[in-house]
Amino acid sequence: MRHTYTFEEVKSEVETLRKRINQVRHHLAQYFVNKDDLVDLMVICTLAQEPLLLVGKPGTAKSDLIVKFAQAIGLEGEEYFEYMLTKFTEPSEIIGPIDINQLKEGRYLRRAAGKLPQCRVAFLDEIFKSNSAILNTLLTIINERKYYQDGKPISIDLAMLFGATNEIPEFSELGALRDRFTLKIESESVRETHFDELLEKGLRNETYKAFQQRPWENLCNLEDFLKLKAYLDHIMARSGDGKEGQNDRKRYFPDEVYALFKRIIKTLEKEDRIEISDRKIIKLYKLIRTRAFLIHGGVVTKEDLVLLRYVADRIQDFGPVREKVDTLLRL
Repeated sequence: MRHTYTFEEVKSEVETLRKRINQVRHHLAQYFVNKDDLVDLMVICTLAQEPLLLVGKPGTAKSDLIVKFAQAIGLEGEEYFEYMLTKFTEPSEIIGPIDINQLKEGRYLRRAAGKLPQCRVAFLDEIFKSNSAILNTLLTIINERKYYQDGKPISIDLAMLFGATNEIPEFSELGALRDRFTLKIESESVRETHFDELLEKGLRNETYKAFQQRPWENLCNLEDFLKLKAYLDHIMARSGDGKEGQNDRKRYFPDEVYALFKRIIKTLEKEDRIEISDRKIIKLYKLIRTRAFLIHGGVVTKEDLVLLRYVADRIQDFGPVREKVDTLLRL
């Protein structure tokens, strides 16, 4: 089990941790074309430990972004797990096969080594193609960070889940899984607008691959994220007792920005018919606070509300929601 950090343990390292994690944002984006916003979300969501969904056609760098990110934060071996789902994928492929020897003794245990329950960061491609058995398992893992062995809940140390999909189906049975991804961002094709840059960076990445080079590797480590999240959790949890880090909404989320936050959400719900659940409101608040803390030190500004660009569930709403949020933020 991972170490639980105290406020005092992390306090002296905060600025160093912020610098190291921001280095991932700035450095990793250099290896892609027009993916800066996507890289930012990957870093912010990992710090907040909130799942992120990447949406886009094949060949738009979704997998490459996640693989390079995992390498950038120093993940090795079983710390990182990736799998492409289909409607035929069985739970054993994700959480491990049944241990036959244990089954002979009447125990229903899975051999989870090298599977999702043992990793720290997971990437599930084509996540909405999962069947009902996989869906139920994933919801438990995302919601409660646990899975079941012999009928008993076992906690897991999963810090971050990335999902990817070519499309977002609107089937009602997938609604719960869709809602668990508070933010969804499109990885768009760039060849029409950045043709020359695409070729230049694409060929450079192919050269790195040919020579087994990874200049983006080990920019920081996952423990940096866990420490900084612990510090931020302590700040959000403290009561107004006058101590540093007290939980004062007005201190960290000024009234005028907070009012704009609520206004944008109400506008998207009323004018664009965007469904934002109560759970998602809470997650959005935490993500916005996380962005503000990481990028400029703590107090939420109007610019941090840019995360509201990514609340749409349907692909056809992605563009209109981005435009609406950008318009409201310019007021």
